[in-house]
Amino acid sequence: MASALTFLFLSCWLAGHSGVWGEPSYPKPNISLSPSRGVSLGGAVSVWCRGQRQGVRFVVNKERRHFPSVDSDDNEAVFPISNVSREDGGSYSCSYHSRSEPHAVSYPSDPVELVLRDPSLPRPSISLSLTGVTTPGADVTIRCQGQRRDVRFFLHKPGDLNPQQHMDPAGDGAKFLIPTVGQQHRGSYSCSYRPRSEPFVSSEPSDPVQLVVADPSLPRPSISLSPTGVTGPGADVTIRCQGQHRDVTFFLHKAGDLNPQRQMDPAGDGAEFHIPTVGRQHGGSYSCSYRNQSYPFISSQPSDPVQLVVAEPTLPKPVISPSGEVSLGGYVSIRCRGQGLGVRIVLNKGGRHVAHVDTEKSVFEFPINNVRREQSGNYSCSHHSRSEPFVTWSDSVELLVRG
Repeated sequence: MASALTFLFLSCWLAGHSGVWGEPSYPKPNISLSPSRGVSLGGAVSVWCRGQRQGVRFVVNKERRHFPSVDSDDNEAVFPISNVSREDGGSYSCSYHSRSEPHAVSYPSDPVELVLRDPSLPRPSISLSLTGVTTPGADVTIRCQGQRRDVRFFLHKPGDLNPQQHMDPAGDGAKFLIPTVGQQHRGSYSCSYRPRSEPFVSSEPSDPVQLVVADPSLPRPSISLSPTGVTGPGADVTIRCQGQHRDVTFFLHKAGDLNPQRQMDPAGDGAEFHIPTVGRQHGGSYSCSYRNQSYPFISSQPSDPVQLVVAEPTLPKPVISPSGEVSLGGYVSIRCRGQGLGVRIVLNKGGRHVAHVDTEKSVFEFPINNVRREQSGNYSCSHHSRSEPFVTWSDSVELLVRG
């Protein structure tokens, strides 16, 4: 029954345009819009129709609207629309027929939608559930957030002609799930929405987000800090990323920051990121990755992280004890008393990290059995919250080994 209705509709459509009933004799043309990404209200757009015959007459059709036909000596014709209004939005198709033989007609083209952007509609926002570099096989959710209800959201990716869509009859947002991410999903995404009452009127697209997928075959870079250890406020720090490929872009990631720093490396295989005048806002966990300039959405796996720990003079100082002498081969216990619970207590000797412990206690003892000569020296302890990389130091005590 559906096939019969389709044939009847096609026959009526052809009769209305050729004046003759009959089977189409020409292949269907192609239809396109210029610009192809839509047009804002008040702008201009052109409908292009391209056939496979020369010296024909082209006709463009929109629901309940007919455009003047265009005679073309070439195999294409253009139908300009200036000062676009809401009434111009909709689905368009075109056909062509012989000028000398009106019954020689083409099939109608596939339809193309003219969607009009309304600048008065607030732009939506877009976010990824996984920020930074995504591991293949992970599940990613792209969330679009608007300010209007009863709308349909559309997810756009360059090169995809048919955007995904998601109806949101109740809330003001939509979630697009990408299960088991692969290299085919990498790229730049944006979203827009259309009121259900105006299906051919759209908001402006959101700012884009980049879905970058890691390639496990790329060697992971290494990362290092200079200087190492705890950094005092106001110091200059250099973070160096080292890879094994040239002509790449390095990216420095800090946990919690959505926008990594980047640095092009057209000659060498490494990059240096300079942090002058370090403050507590710079403390945190850093890693780096790189991407080939020819494939900007394919990344190496991130490096192992390094911790930039910033000394914080305003935190209460811990207390260390005892000082004095101990016999060679004897036993001593160095006690560090912190000023809070749930901290990391670190024992340092001569500015070097000796041992550490994560504890819920405010006091911890570091035992030294069978004391050796090289264990004499100046000891201090430091403590910091496990959730914040800011540290403060105790005064130092001196341990002397007799014998």
